[in-house]
Amino acid sequence: MSVDRQISALLKQIATQDVVVVTNEFSHAGRAATLAHVVEHYGFEYAETRREGHNSRTLAVYLYRDPAPEARAREAATIAAHPQAGMGGTVPGLQPGTLKPTPEAAEAVALTKARIGFDVMTQMAGARKMGFAWFCVAGLVVTLLICQMYVAALAGGAALAGLLLGGVKISEVRRQRLAQRLQEAGFTPVQDETGRRRFLRPGQQLPGHANPFAA
Repeated sequence: MSVDRQISALLKQIATQDVVVVTNEFSHAGRAATLAHVVEHYGFEYAETRREGHNSRTLAVYLYRDPAPEARAREAATIAAHPQAGMGGTVPGLQPGTLKPTPEAAEAVALTKARIGFDVMTQMAGARKMGFAWFCVAGLVVTLLICQMYVAALAGGAALAGLLLGGVKISEVRRQRLAQRLQEAGFTPVQDETGRRRFLRPGQQLPGHANPFAA
């Protein structure tokens, strides 16, 4: 899909919806972060990212319309400065004709990418995901035992368990590094209604019902 078509599709969501969803079927966090940054220029605020779809291959970044006067002023200024966005004109935060952030937007996009990465790692580390992984390990061991392959059951189970624990450890280290980077940038750690840890920018609150940024 061309850049103009992608931006045009985003602008249609922005014009008609209070929740914009930026998706990437190949889990390119950098590209999703860049497009999310574009949406924020139009008075939206990053909310969360989830893995969805078949085998959780699709990144879905959710952004909510911010009702604050500052956000509405930001939207008006963006529309005035980029009236031809999606139709061959300039796009806020993007280099002309590309999906690459401008030098001025690079740091903001990098922080959005960090928020995306943290949200996805937190989701994948959930109890259900881990429970399924351990179920697979147990299933392999039981299958090999039934086949009277005792040595293979012991070795295979130990190897898979080791890989699983190693992957969990690496993911946790990466998640902590992202958390540290976000906190150093001024983002605030909070827990949502499900107990999941999230990071909000200064002054932002978790989405509510009528007002997405109400307490």
